[in-house]
Amino acid sequence: MVAIIDYGVGNLAAIRNMIKKIGGEAIITSSPKDVTKCDRIILPGVGSFDYAVTEIENRGYREVLDKVALYEKKPILGICLGMQLLLEGSEEGSLAGLGWIKGRVEMLRTQVPLPIPHMGWNNVILKCNNALTHNIDHTDKFYFVHSYCACPTNEENVLFETDYGGRFVSGISKDNIYGVQFHPEKSHRYGMKLLKNFIDINVE
Repeated sequence: MVAIIDYGVGNLAAIRNMIKKIGGEAIITSSPKDVTKCDRIILPGVGSFDYAVTEIENRGYREVLDKVALYEKKPILGICLGMQLLLEGSEEGSLAGLGWIKGRVEMLRTQVPLPIPHMGWNNVILKCNNALTHNIDHTDKFYFVHSYCACPTNEENVLFETDYGGRFVSGISKDNIYGVQFHPEKSHRYGMKLLKNFIDINVE
């Protein structure tokens, strides 16, 4: 069962519907207790970094998320802003992120010369192989809408890059923790492929 965390941001129903379409089970939950009962977690997100951090804290998710991700090692996938929250902080705000992956979030315009926000379909360049990247290649297109991007400290945490007049990091990972800047729930068959990989990750 996949827990899709409802903390006031994100396209939750679309994620749940796509998971059901590929044969998975998912619930949208605003209860931290429900998160502990599921074997994998999706952290969605749209909007501002500090607002999302504040809502996670106020709704009692922070301690639960640390427990399931860091100690129970359940697979967790951050989407868009949800991916950015996996890092230590953001140029967009002043609050600390979850800090599970070292690095910060920077304005996309510091990385690429083209108009911001980066919006629409684009390819990903695979930088490492793991369970989430199975059968994903450079011909697959994903849907992006963002003005900020992840800048992990360690190259080993870069999962995908994307070219938008220059390369930026579009996916990160560390052990059981994954994040993608694009929206798989809006990416049709390519997004279905990635979410199928996620629900098929072995859970001990």
